[in-house]
Amino acid sequence: MPTSSLTLPVRRLTRADLPAALDLAADRSWTREAHKWRLLLSAGTGYGIDAPADDPVGGLIGAFVLTPYPGYRCVSMVLVARRHERRGLGERLMRHAIAESGDAVVFLSATDHGRPLYEKLGFTAVGAVTTLRGPFTGGEADRDDGRRDDGFQDGGRGRGGVRVRPATAADMPGLLALDRPVFGTDRTELLARLPSFADRLAVAQAPDGRLTGYGASWPNVTTTVIGPVVAQDLRTAQALISHLGAAATLPLRYDVDDRHPELAGWLRSRGLSGDFRCTLMVRGAADLPGDISRRFAPYSVALG
Repeated sequence: MPTSSLTLPVRRLTRADLPAALDLAADRSWTREAHKWRLLLSAGTGYGIDAPADDPVGGLIGAFVLTPYPGYRCVSMVLVARRHERRGLGERLMRHAIAESGDAVVFLSATDHGRPLYEKLGFTAVGAVTTLRGPFTGGEADRDDGRRDDGFQDGGRGRGGVRVRPATAADMPGLLALDRPVFGTDRTELLARLPSFADRLAVAQAPDGRLTGYGASWPNVTTTVIGPVVAQDLRTAQALISHLGAAATLPLRYDVDDRHPELAGWLRSRGLSGDFRCTLMVRGAADLPGDISRRFAPYSVALG
């Protein structure tokens, strides 16, 4: 008699489980995002269910990642093998995630396929993001004509009159101070990994030396993802995106929040397109913390 997947134990994953996690993702027609999975399994905790002994394929048949922030937990990469779907395994994984989160507020990005389950478990929709992709055509078009030999990239005043330059180690305290009220809680541990995770990390700087924004770009198989982007205003965000986009050798991916329609239009006018959407959902609070007016891109939809 086949073993019921609902009786199998949920265990913690390690970096050694990366190949099995990638196989599970591929089983669901997800891209094998090894670079992102390495970050998730080091910054957060992965959980999985191994296939029973009588399963001819083996490997993981279910998984998710739980990333901690003070007072919050982010659930991501919720996956169930196709051959085990519609048996309640997804709900079991999510109930385990909720139990592991304790009293913390839990949030996630839901596809249309997963949203009914999350609503059943008490999550409510608080927003949505649209994934845009394509070759970025705005790098040269957005270039400022000014020229100065002051260490700033893209011509002295920078794109749109905003000074943008590559970040240095000395910028990290200012970057963390800028990020905390915008994200709404401390993500020092995750941002400390950004210089090694990202291909490029840039900051925008006021004439008095104060940081007014930062952004990063990182590789993800067939695209260069831009995120996170935190900035004092739209113009600064656009300058950061232009700086990062001009250097990208692959098509860009940008996850734009519905609450930034002007940014979405600007990105579409510079070569990006798409209509794949995810719903931002929260359990245990009315909304996500922070200041969406200055939060222009998530680190990843898997991290917020």
